[in-house]
Amino acid sequence: MSKRFALGLVLLAALVGGVVWFGPRLLPGARRPIRVGLLHSRTGAMAISERSMIDAEVMELERLNARGGLLGRRIEWVIADGRSDWPTFAREARRLIQDEKVAVIFGCWTSASRKSVRPIIEQYNHLLFYPMAYEGLEHSPNIIYTGAAPNQQIIPAVKWTYDHLKARTYFLVGSDYVWPRCVNAIIRDYATAVGARIEAEEYILFGGSAVDPVINKIKETHPDVILSSVAGDTNVALYRGLAAAGLGSDKIPVVAFGIAEDELRALPVSAMVGDYASWNYFQSIDRPENHEFVREFKERYGADRVVSDVMAATANSVRIWAQAVEEAGSYAPIAVRKAALHQSLSAPEGVVSIDAETHHAWRPVSIGRIQPDGQFEIVWTSEKSIRAIPYPATRTHHDWDEFLDKLYHGWGNQWANPGREAGSVATGRLY
Repeated sequence: MSKRFALGLVLLAALVGGVVWFGPRLLPGARRPIRVGLLHSRTGAMAISERSMIDAEVMELERLNARGGLLGRRIEWVIADGRSDWPTFAREARRLIQDEKVAVIFGCWTSASRKSVRPIIEQYNHLLFYPMAYEGLEHSPNIIYTGAAPNQQIIPAVKWTYDHLKARTYFLVGSDYVWPRCVNAIIRDYATAVGARIEAEEYILFGGSAVDPVINKIKETHPDVILSSVAGDTNVALYRGLAAAGLGSDKIPVVAFGIAEDELRALPVSAMVGDYASWNYFQSIDRPENHEFVREFKERYGADRVVSDVMAATANSVRIWAQAVEEAGSYAPIAVRKAALHQSLSAPEGVVSIDAETHHAWRPVSIGRIQPDGQFEIVWTSEKSIRAIPYPATRTHHDWDEFLDKLYHGWGNQWANPGREAGSVATGRLY
């Protein structure tokens, strides 16, 4: 073999080796996993609700990987702790996009956290799946809303209490941030339309536990029904206070918009039996898709675990995102966002579809009564999925936007009341 020929073989081997070694680097993204962000509160007042959202998302992502991932790639997830703090949510959203290079964020529970994250998502023209029932009054081209709008949770509950519990007087209590303030404004509009009366409207600082002023006001006014938009672990103090005051469901029933099966594991269930909640999903729904969802979750996390509406909505979010990725043939946020707007699936609660105009999910609505075992007996259901109406027609879009602006600026340009010590109570409307 000549020296020239031998040298040629060495050079050829080096070239081939170089292609094999450096090929993946020459093709950015080749065989790299798809990274997604899970942005929820693992600590703080909202951890009682949000930790299980992560469990539902991880289960769905594991399911995708078990079948080979998406577009021939595995999926990796980065879990960020919002710490029940709105500025932290915003910082973590930016970090997930800038530093972790995630393709999508599944996240938030409170509206204050979502509204803090929204400008970051829009700045980067990114994509957020928001799975929580909320106050509506919003539309973002960069958010897919898989929870409920007011006409899919709040208004059906008030109408049901009016028709079936014959309620004519209501007591409104909520945590003092944007979601409860807006929910109660919507309830006031509806109550006025049907001729019902709001006896009082009280707020507890987010994370507070001094509920005695609220309990005393309930005893004083003795409404037909209490409508609660209290969030997080403040509910422990509220329901214990009601029980201690002898205000059980046999005296004044509570309809909650922030209490579901998962929260009941940490709440005094014995004091809540007979009270109600309004959601789009309950674990007790009798559908094959739900039986499979519950079975799979319990197998993954333990027989003592339960599932709830927001967990079903987070699972739906991951499934809809995956369908959109496969249809788009890309995991780029812009391409996926476009494909997501005409996705549907047969979900645990029923048929769920994303509305291309509003970016909200069509979902059925149910009302459940709390049972001693911490589950809900479904006492009413819409049966069919309902189209979301983010802006209730009782006011114009301009009026609703003005209402939100006044709240935001009145709280020092943030989405929750920062102005009082924890545990204090605010009375009545700000605007």
